[in-house]
Amino acid sequence: MHEKERHRVILSAVQEKPVVTVPELVELTGSSEATIRRDVAALHVQKRLRRVRGGAEAINPPQFVGLAGRPFSVNEGLHAREKQAIAREAVALCKDGEPIIINGGTTTFQMVHFLANRRMQVFTNSFPIAEHLLKHSKNTVMLSGGTIYREQNIILSPFDNDVTRNFYARRMFMGAQGLGPLGLMEADPLLIQAEQKLIDQADELVVLVDSSKFHKRSSLILCGLKRIATVITDSGIEDRHASMLESAGVNLVIANARPTIDAENASTSA
Repeated sequence: MHEKERHRVILSAVQEKPVVTVPELVELTGSSEATIRRDVAALHVQKRLRRVRGGAEAINPPQFVGLAGRPFSVNEGLHAREKQAIAREAVALCKDGEPIIINGGTTTFQMVHFLANRRMQVFTNSFPIAEHLLKHSKNTVMLSGGTIYREQNIILSPFDNDVTRNFYARRMFMGAQGLGPLGLMEADPLLIQAEQKLIDQADELVVLVDSSKFHKRSSLILCGLKRIATVITDSGIEDRHASMLESAGVNLVIANARPTIDAENASTSA
């Protein structure tokens, strides 16, 4: 990640939380601790943030605290080809007329291109997924209620009396912060709370993760491996991770990236 992009991510992060630590910024940018400390020092001198012990804070602290994790705009460009291939395989599992849930995320967002010529009932908590399907498909779209978190482009509600409990889905498609022996991991308690409600409404849980997610960990576990029906990932998955899924009874689908095929054109064959 180039310096200009790192600075944008850092400044965005400090507007989302009262204080952002150096380790959190390392995770967000994929940079070294030394690089992050230099960036924070430079932005402090420019009076664009305030350097504090172990991290940074905004000059004008946010009134509304956002979610932990990388912004949607940053994640969108990471492993793009793999995400497109994974999304293609996910839509291949769907049948017209089926009700499905698509959780917000940059991998699940790629499903919209392959859903263009489908006729499905789609429930989502993602504003960009809903907007794209409304503009470019004939699918029926239902949105969850709650607050829109701008950085992640996701709609979340901490309350039980939202429309989530009234929607049944054949499958739920979602990504994750990480995937390991203990199950799916996420970075924010509010995400965990909202996603657990969605999982309860689906017969099957299908997880869309590129192979890098098997090396990432978080302090929060969303659900165990036994709750997952299928994992779709790319050919970069290691044998030990494939064996882990097999031992847990999880169906594994390997998506092969097709560098010359555009998602929009591929939608006709999805």
